[in-house]
Amino acid sequence: MKKIAIIEDEPAIRENYMEMLNAQGYLVSGYSNRQSAEHAFNDALPDLAIVDIGLGHEIDGGFLLCQTLRSLSKTLPIIFLTARDSEIDTVCGLRMGADDYLTKDISMAHLAARIGALFRRMEALEQPADETALINRGPLTLDTKRMQVFWQQQLVDLTVTEFWMLHSLAQRPGHVKSRNELMSDAKIYVDDSTITSHVKRIRKKFIALDADFDCIDTVYGMGYRWEQV
Repeated sequence: MKKIAIIEDEPAIRENYMEMLNAQGYLVSGYSNRQSAEHAFNDALPDLAIVDIGLGHEIDGGFLLCQTLRSLSKTLPIIFLTARDSEIDTVCGLRMGADDYLTKDISMAHLAARIGALFRRMEALEQPADETALINRGPLTLDTKRMQVFWQQQLVDLTVTEFWMLHSLAQRPGHVKSRNELMSDAKIYVDDSTITSHVKRIRKKFIALDADFDCIDTVYGMGYRWEQV
């Protein structure tokens, strides 16, 4: 049974999410503040953490908790679930290592689907590589079974959303993908500026490995395309 931790300071909201996830067959623990969660995580980590940003008197307590979790595990799935929907908060959360950033107006069914996607990703990482699942584009390799990306044989640490957006682009080099198409292929429902932020983060992760990386083109007024090296 997968263990999920919910860190949310509003008791009613925390209980609602816990009840829903318990009904989905997960073993759920709830925490009202960063300190109690960190104390528990020092003893044993959950299989996935759902974190609010504002925790009690700590307006950015969730960000601090995310940093702590990442220091304890590089692979633990982390979802921010918050009322804060600004692009700055979204970018900060994903840069700190969260796998997903959702706002509290999301439906329970959509939340459950995103959790399931993250667990499938973790299960895929435990499987041996499958040559038939590989997509090779010059120095780029995508392993669609294990959901891993390599550039010049170096692992690119992408989130689930970033992986499927890159997969969408790399499937057809030179073909322009609109923001709506990228959103559909990544199974997310956000505005255009958030898609733009995701693409910027993908570029930065490649550039961190290769300063000359320039394979994702912006086609103004249309979208983005992968340029084959």
